Amino acid sequence: MCKEADSGQYETGIPQKETSALVKQPPLSAAFPIIVVTGLSGAGKSTVLQVFEDMNYFKVDGLPAELLPGMVSVLNHQALSRYKGLVLGMNLRQPGFVRDFHKAMASLFDMGLSPFILYIEAKPDVLVRRYAMTRRPHPLECEGINLETSLMEERKRLDPIRRVSDLTIDTSKFSIHDLRRIIQRRWNRPDKDARLRSLRVNIVSFGFKYGLPVDAEMVFDLRMLPNPYFDPELRSLSGKEPQVAEYVLGSEPGRSFYARLQDFIENTLPLFEQEGRYRLTIGIGCTGGRHRSVAVAEALYAALKKLDYAVSIEHRHMDLG
Repeated sequence: MCKEADSGQYETGIPQKETSALVKQPPLSAAFPIIVVTGLSGAGKSTVLQVFEDMNYFKVDGLPAELLPGMVSVLNHQALSRYKGLVLGMNLRQPGFVRDFHKAMASLFDMGLSPFILYIEAKPDVLVRRYAMTRRPHPLECEGINLETSLMEERKRLDPIRRVSDLTIDTSKFSIHDLRRIIQRRWNRPDKDARLRSLRVNIVSFGFKYGLPVDAEMVFDLRMLPNPYFDPELRSLSGKEPQVAEYVLGSEPGRSFYARLQDFIENTLPLFEQEGRYRLTIGIGCTGGRHRSVAVAEALYAALKKLDYAVSIEHRHMDLG
C-alpha cells in the first residue's frame, strides 16, 4: 500500500549540540560511530548500507525518524561490542520524514552523540534511467504525480537535509564497485579485533583425490613438492606438525615455491580490495590434503595474520587420509 510521503512542512535547520540535555548519560559513547544514510530514492542508499554491513557495522534500514532516539537510547556498548559502528538508513517514505529527521538529530545531539549524515544523490536523468530499469515506483508517485515531477519534488523536500549533511556523494557516474570502494576507503577503520582490512580471506587446504573446493576463487596445486607421505616417520602426522612443515618448506623446492606463493598472494590481495571485493577463498591442494597442503596453508595463514587481514583457515580433508 502506498503511504503518504513528506508533505514539505519542515524546519530549515538541525539544532546544534548546545541544546539542553535530555539524557545525561549517553547510551553509546560519543566515540562510537553513528552514520545516517539518506538521500534521493534510486541514488544507491541500499548499496551503501550493504557495504557498511559487510564492514561489520550494525545496520538498521527503514527506521522511522521519530523512533530513532528511542532505539539508540536502549543500545549500549555491550550490545554492540562486536560492531565497528551503527549505520541507519532513512528515506522519504515515512510521513513527516524531514520534520522528524530534524527532531531526531536534535535528540541525539542532546544525548551527547554526533551522528554523521551521509547524503546520496544522482542527476535526474540518471535516476530516470535507473527507475526505467528497475520498474519500481518512486515514493512520491503515490501522490498522483509522474516520475520526473516526483524526482524534482523529492530533491526540493530533502534539500534542508542535504545542506546540513556531513558528506554528499553523487553516484551518477559510479558503478556499484566504485561506490563500494569509496565507502570502504573512508570508513573501514581498525577495530579491537585488528580487522584492519575490508577483505576477508579464507584459506582451504584440500586433497585433489577428494575433489576441489567449489567455493575457491584461487587454487594452487602442490603435488610437485616432495611428499612426506613416503617418509614412514611422517606418514601418520599432518602438516600442522613442525616436522612435516620443515620437510615441506625447509628445503628446496618447497622453500622457493612458498616464497613466490606468499609474494604473489600479498601483492594480489590489495588489488582485490581496490576492486571492492570483501571475500576471497584460496584453495591449497595436494594429493590427500593431509601433509603438503596443510603445511603451506598454515604458513600462509600466519603470514596474512601478520598483515592484519581478517583470515580464517579450514583443513577440509586432513582427517580423511
